[in-house]
Amino acid sequence: MTERVPTESSAALPVPTLRREDRGLPVFGRLFDYARDPVALMRHQWTHYGPVSPMNALGSEAVMLLGPDACEEALRNRDKAFVNGPAWGRIVGPFFRRGLMLLDLTEHHDHRRILQQAFTRDRLEGYAAALHPALDRGMAQWGEQADFPSYPRLKQLTLDIAAEIFMGGAEHTSAEEMERVNRAFIACVQAAAGVVRADVPFTRWGRAYRGRRLLEEFLRSYLPAKRAARTDDLFSVLCHIEDEDGARFTDDEVVDHMIFLMMAAHDTSTITATTMLQYLGQHPDWQERCRVEALAMGPEPGLAELETMTDLDLVMREALRLRAPVPLLMRKTVKETVVQGHRIAAHTDVMVGVQWSHLMEEYWTDPFTFDPERFAPHRREDKSHRLAWEPFGGGVHKCIGLHFGGMEVKAIGHRMLRDFEWSVPADYVPPTDNHSLPFPTDGAPIALRRRVGAPGGI
Repeated sequence: MTERVPTESSAALPVPTLRREDRGLPVFGRLFDYARDPVALMRHQWTHYGPVSPMNALGSEAVMLLGPDACEEALRNRDKAFVNGPAWGRIVGPFFRRGLMLLDLTEHHDHRRILQQAFTRDRLEGYAAALHPALDRGMAQWGEQADFPSYPRLKQLTLDIAAEIFMGGAEHTSAEEMERVNRAFIACVQAAAGVVRADVPFTRWGRAYRGRRLLEEFLRSYLPAKRAARTDDLFSVLCHIEDEDGARFTDDEVVDHMIFLMMAAHDTSTITATTMLQYLGQHPDWQERCRVEALAMGPEPGLAELETMTDLDLVMREALRLRAPVPLLMRKTVKETVVQGHRIAAHTDVMVGVQWSHLMEEYWTDPFTFDPERFAPHRREDKSHRLAWEPFGGGVHKCIGLHFGGMEVKAIGHRMLRDFEWSVPADYVPPTDNHSLPFPTDGAPIALRRRVGAPGGI
């Protein structure tokens, strides 16, 4: 990977040689360094190697791309050198197989073109209306608590929302079964950190295989009814939408896309909403500023109203900057390519470190400080580079559900601001598990109390 190969791009440099002290553990390489502190590892790689840095991970040599210029080259992928399927497939392939993130090139284009019909503005408006009954039910039992575990409660809430909007309520599903579904999704996501990559009991992959089987059985039990009748939920939409030639998804493709979309929708939204609650709890001035917006509209705002919540939008963008739900995007090269003047060989694992772009002093003022105003029209620090802020990825694989996710998180924030007040110690830093998608191991506790005059309040 580091040897100069005479090609048309002979001026390109090899990837820097990995220093002995940076090789990490045998087999695992720098995996545990990443799990301990991804940002510290990215800072180290940037400082010592620059935008194209060598890595050892899971028994193979890899490359980490850092900074918006290098990330942009991989995400734009103009020479079709980078693919998703083999990269993500090595990590979670058996559990999210055939999901949109794992498809490439023509196949990805064809599936995405059909899936986009499920996220048109008209459909988003319908989903917005369905959000509020799910919020009513999901938050009905929330009450005053000094150490309210925001992360697990929000995770259950976003799964309930997914069941309502994506499945039409799953009205015959018990709370116990939905909890099993939630655990199955968690197992599939956490498979990314698996060392034993086979269906072996008592391992991450073993639990993920069982989780995948449960999710398939759960969705297939609803499939005949969704095929038989058209309804407004995403499951039914996927069963009936077709391209201009009349092609539809097969049953297997519907199930694969549902598993991936439900995971992506409730995991990433949970991380973002949890981060927002933490920072709003630590910055009561911003909490009150956003509450004024929430109280200025009715209890069940539609899509257009949610879009007017500009202060809450600033907070959401800042939360996504400080704690990207997917801090690292995986790619693999299918042919030799050049990134930032460095030649990367074919069949190289590539890690696109989007989180580092969000924290670089070259593009952001005091980048580790919570400062939503940096996204306001008079500053727009996110415009300092096209990809200075890229929590949804870029190029053809940019998150297809980004507008749905923003709408969902704002609806949750709107309800929280109207019904509750909360606080978080100013020095609180969540202990984070970074083995897969980052989540707070302590549940991200907040001191929650109902507002005077809110339902259930004094």
